Amino acid sequence: MKELTLEEIAGFSNGSVNHNKYSCAIRSISTDTRKLEKGSLFVALEGERFDGHDYVIDALASGASAAMVSKKAHFDDDQDLPLIRVEDTLIGLQKLARSYRGSLKVRGIGVTGSNGKTSTKDIIKSVLSQSYSVSATEGNYNNHIGLPLTLLETKETDAFGVWEMGMSNPGEIGLLAGIAQPDIGIITNIGVAHIENMGSQDSIAQEKGDLVERVSSNGYVVLNAEDEYSMSIAQRTSAETIMVGFDYGDVRADIISDDGFSTRFKLTGEGCNEEISLPFPGRHMILNSLMAIAVGLREGMSVDVIKRGLLKTELSSGRLQIKDINKVTYIDDTYNANPDSVIAALECLKNIKSKGRKFAVLGEMAELGEDVERYHMGVGKEAADIGIEYIISVGESAKPLNRGAVAGGAKKAIHIDSHQNCAQFLESELQAGDVVLIKGSRSSAMENVLTIIENS
Repeated sequence: MKELTLEEIAGFSNGSVNHNKYSCAIRSISTDTRKLEKGSLFVALEGERFDGHDYVIDALASGASAAMVSKKAHFDDDQDLPLIRVEDTLIGLQKLARSYRGSLKVRGIGVTGSNGKTSTKDIIKSVLSQSYSVSATEGNYNNHIGLPLTLLETKETDAFGVWEMGMSNPGEIGLLAGIAQPDIGIITNIGVAHIENMGSQDSIAQEKGDLVERVSSNGYVVLNAEDEYSMSIAQRTSAETIMVGFDYGDVRADIISDDGFSTRFKLTGEGCNEEISLPFPGRHMILNSLMAIAVGLREGMSVDVIKRGLLKTELSSGRLQIKDINKVTYIDDTYNANPDSVIAALECLKNIKSKGRKFAVLGEMAELGEDVERYHMGVGKEAADIGIEYIISVGESAKPLNRGAVAGGAKKAIHIDSHQNCAQFLESELQAGDVVLIKGSRSSAMENVLTIIENS
């Protein structure tokens, strides 16, 4: 972040400095006492099970130059501490981030969607980085705390900020977009992730669409022409809309080949007629890449430079990462899961050219509400229809997936109760040349299966 005085931070957050004599410069913001350094501001957030105010003294002793605290928090006057007092520290952090973002000339790109938003963010970052200085969301910093912290890491020299926006409850996208004030809005798709909290897919579309309403008429929005909600979402923005897709759209792709590890397609639209190569598989990843291509073209980049950015993309951990262990190929797609993303990953597994067998190792899909059993059974049946030889469900909550696979006529549908037993089964069963997809929601922690195998 650019350097700010305590007075500037107090002004940005609608707070006040505890003592006027403090005039230190702040160069970073943290809510974690383990990530403090000289010139950092510690923000004392409060949660159901913790209160950051309990660690303010330790934070200052550990190197923080100042702390943001609630006005109701008590500190002895004789301690004479460098504090910024606000009504509520979370709101103070969010106000600080919004004001800080407004002080920058950076062009902000807001990315949301039910599936693929992290991968799309990664691809956009890689493409734009070929010509510009780019700041982007790291890890899972895409919520009401993570987004403000991400914005505050943006530098004055950054030309673009690529900011992922996640949600699990109503009102969250509007809040995040209000803080980020995006110039460009990207919505990858509308699925059923978090439907337990949102109630319906229509409600999810309404929530995700809040992003485009925050994009000014001088900006533009990129939407998925293959998604049935995109036309209605496009009507909610005064900005220009760019559609990407296969059969129609402003930027289109005709698939040439997909070997399960990489993809080639013909790019048309926006004056282009080019062959594009991607270092990752999947129809859904082509759509994600088209969104990055659309941004690159609109920002004046040549197709050759965009191609270079696509090939250099490094996807975040747990997203279609290929790992070879003891002559077996593992597809680590363990970061998260919902019905749409699991089916997309199964399609990737199907397309892999291999002389060995194919295994789908699937944990539970969380936050699916009352239809959780139906969704799991549907994925199991789909896996059988696709023709995956071994369909392995892991954990109590994934049992309906096994029933769906059996009902779908799977060659071998197996249910295993734990990560450890699953790893042991795979190690005893797998042969050289086999391919294994591992996927599940965060709550299922399916990456543990891989960790056990890697460490055995």
